[in-house]
Amino acid sequence: MASLSERTGTQERFAPSGLARAEAAFLDATPGFHETAVIDELRATEYGRLDAHGDVYLDYTGGSLYAESQVAEHVRMLREGVYGNPHSVNPTSSAAGALVDRTRAAVLRYFNAPENEYVCIFTPNATGALKLVGEGYPFGPRGRFLATFDNHNSVNGIREFARHQGASSAYVPVEAPDLRVADGTLEQQLDGAAEDAHNLFAYPAQSNFSGVKHPLGWIELAHERGWHVLLDCAAFVPTSRLDLSQWAPDFVSVSFYKMFGYPTGLGALIARRETLEELERPWFSGGTVVAANVQGDLVVPHSGHAQFEDGTVDYLGIPAVEIGLRHIERIGIDTISRRVEALGTWLLESLQRLEHSDGSPAIRLYGPSRWERRGGTIAFNFLHPDGRVIDERYVDVVAAEHNISIRTGCFCNPGAGEIAFSLTKETLTEHEFEIGMTLDDYIDLVGLPSGGAVRVSLGVATNFADVHRFVAFASEFRDVAAVPPDLPPRLGC
Repeated sequence: MASLSERTGTQERFAPSGLARAEAAFLDATPGFHETAVIDELRATEYGRLDAHGDVYLDYTGGSLYAESQVAEHVRMLREGVYGNPHSVNPTSSAAGALVDRTRAAVLRYFNAPENEYVCIFTPNATGALKLVGEGYPFGPRGRFLATFDNHNSVNGIREFARHQGASSAYVPVEAPDLRVADGTLEQQLDGAAEDAHNLFAYPAQSNFSGVKHPLGWIELAHERGWHVLLDCAAFVPTSRLDLSQWAPDFVSVSFYKMFGYPTGLGALIARRETLEELERPWFSGGTVVAANVQGDLVVPHSGHAQFEDGTVDYLGIPAVEIGLRHIERIGIDTISRRVEALGTWLLESLQRLEHSDGSPAIRLYGPSRWERRGGTIAFNFLHPDGRVIDERYVDVVAAEHNISIRTGCFCNPGAGEIAFSLTKETLTEHEFEIGMTLDDYIDLVGLPSGGAVRVSLGVATNFADVHRFVAFASEFRDVAAVPPDLPPRLGC
């Protein structure tokens, strides 16, 4: 990569003295940024390992980073207490059960979800929460499943549950370049709700592909037209406030590691109690029943969260969720949001100013070009001077050499990617992924210019030095005419 630096002349401009000048100019242009100074303090005390290792972490949509105090407090809890399986009533089991219940209440309190209206079900992650809804939702032969093009595959997969029940599925398109739903398009689809049947509408509060924030006002719009609403908040809640006393989706999916990094392997389905009662679980397991027998074919399910938490919950890990929530509350979610907006705006504008020597653009952005109604996820591709897309695998390889952690690929969101890369339904239906094909074979077959985009995402510990260093890295792709041919194969999307 040194040769890139020498060719593009970026070393001097992004040297430490350049950082100081750039940061001073940024602070002058962003007077309110000082209100987020608590995060700079935490960067040194709680996330100091980043600078100690020289790492730039910009994959917060993939997973957030944990604070040292979170781990220390959890370890202290484990070291000083004795906890057993909460399915018993002995002292150690009761102690574990009390911590689980306390964390369950803390989750509802954090999202301002009234306990008489909502229930918190612990799951392995947001995907596990979405699967609970998909497998239990009573679509029936006349039901409908509606989703936006812009959705994670864990939402897209719900169409298989709908199909197995004979229900129909449909998608609401997004439009380039902003990758938003056009005015009036959603209403037309929602007006097609099946009468006297179950209708489920699913969408992300924030796109994990482009960072677009889709309107929370869609929730009431759908309710008025006879739909239940599944709101995927995995990419939204790490940097934005979700108030469930103001918005009333029927189901909300979250992953806690995306919010505060630790523990991994825990998420939640936050569900309205009255809608949860309509779900029909396709099986039962240990922990989900009041009683069951073999000879009488009896099963009496629990109600509420207990009916949906299969087996023994992660009773040692779940208390770490409450610790993580307290950490975010001490910082303030609004402080994090303001921080991400300020740094993200600077990064977004800086990337769009990148040009080759001939004046041609050095990047192609996917999603809004301004910060209005978007979050801290930015997707783009680097371009060769002739306009061809620079292979995203090369970007990944070079980023790793610079200790920069980003994400490349399709981000498990094929619908947004199809619109971003101008793939038509005709192209996709004409070409099948045949037995023996690799992903690279299929990409060539459908005519994609690359296997995906480059995604940069900001979060709780991001500082100006991170985004400045990334722009320095990005600047080195100016005037790159070719990339090495021996890049690693793409294995999945």
